[in-house]
Amino acid sequence: MKNKSVILKFMGLINKVILFNKMWFVIMFLPTLVVAQHTIKGHFSPAKDYEWVILYEVTPISSLFIANTEINEEGYFEFQLDSTITQGMYKLVYAIPQEENNFDIIYNAKEDVEFTFNNETGIEYKSSIENQLVSSYTNSMSLVSQSIGNFFQQQSTDTLALASIFKTQLETQTNFEEVAKGTIASHFIIANRPYIPENFEDIKTYINNLKIHFFDHVDFNNETLQSSSFLIERILNYVFGMALEAEDETIIYEKNIDDVFLAMKDAEPFIKKNLLEVLWQQMVDANFEEVANYISDNYLISLAEALDDKELVDGLTLYKSISIGNAAPDFSWEVEEETSTIKKLSELNTAENYIIVFWSSTCGHCLKEIPQLQTYVNSLEEGKLQVIAIGLEDEPFRWENETLKYPEFIHVLGLGKWKNEIGNSYNVTSTPTYFVLDKDKKIIAKPYDFEVLKKFLGD
Repeated sequence: MKNKSVILKFMGLINKVILFNKMWFVIMFLPTLVVAQHTIKGHFSPAKDYEWVILYEVTPISSLFIANTEINEEGYFEFQLDSTITQGMYKLVYAIPQEENNFDIIYNAKEDVEFTFNNETGIEYKSSIENQLVSSYTNSMSLVSQSIGNFFQQQSTDTLALASIFKTQLETQTNFEEVAKGTIASHFIIANRPYIPENFEDIKTYINNLKIHFFDHVDFNNETLQSSSFLIERILNYVFGMALEAEDETIIYEKNIDDVFLAMKDAEPFIKKNLLEVLWQQMVDANFEEVANYISDNYLISLAEALDDKELVDGLTLYKSISIGNAAPDFSWEVEEETSTIKKLSELNTAENYIIVFWSSTCGHCLKEIPQLQTYVNSLEEGKLQVIAIGLEDEPFRWENETLKYPEFIHVLGLGKWKNEIGNSYNVTSTPTYFVLDKDKKIIAKPYDFEVLKKFLGD
């Protein structure tokens, strides 16, 4: 019995050792399972122009930070992706501003992604079938489009030649759709399917049909498309690309925006809002104020209000309030005379035109341009131009000394600098910032700098 007891204890010890070894094996093996999955790596050139990259996972409603790393002196970087990184759409950011310096990456959790990137030639995938598919498709269809463009540009009457080009286009599209079945890439290839005529069409008919069918295969509720830059690029291509040179830009852009909104009528409201907000910003950046306000007045403000996006509503309203043709936001200041008095912009009646310039005594560009502005104003007849110089300052001492150099200006102290109420009412984000007003205090120009200001005023 004693021997049996010893044997049982021995066997129990052996079992514990075996169990411990199994557990140790699992513990040692788990990191391998988690870490050793796939990689995203690339080479940027010229290497000296790039320092870091950030990887985000993108969904229709968010961008989730995944990792960041430095680009080495030779231009290389690498991300190790573990099993928690799922398939989907990712965005690689490589410079600031992030919204301009990035590109989409498809990651299917089955293969590594490797590419080269050059600031002139763009991206070329060395591995990743999915990304190579999209890239190859884009290049192939672009070549066909060039052939179509060349045919019409040459004013050729060879209908068989054009039919052959369209046949090639259809075969190319069909073949890529077949190869891409079951992949993430297929969403982009299908959505990008162009209008392809079955019979000969003259250029006017063809372009008109391109417009009519531009969004035929675009599903605005497709989450893969929503998680990429595809939808906004498609919209921008339509709005800016589907316009004839002879047409008025503002009118055609507004018509195209109407078409876009109709095309995405079944999309979720937040998708409509996001896409229109980007389009609005594009118009702002391109100085198409009238079109930007058309977007907000007809579509964007109502969407933002319905989604309770007060920040966007306020931003759209502010932008419109300082658009050309509107009355400049009024403000008042204290004048030190025998007795302090309060004056308002709207009550001024001293000149044919007014310049509001937001500046700062700590701004190097301002200290260069303000004396130039003074010289220019003094070269004009008295009563032609009155300058209201609003100093955005943290404290008044340096500003007070600087203002003594410009006695012909009306000086207004804007304490709080970037949080100053007057500056905020004019949406000032940098100095110097100029506004030109007519005698009725309506905004007639917003020059970028002093040279543009002089050019506008006819110098």
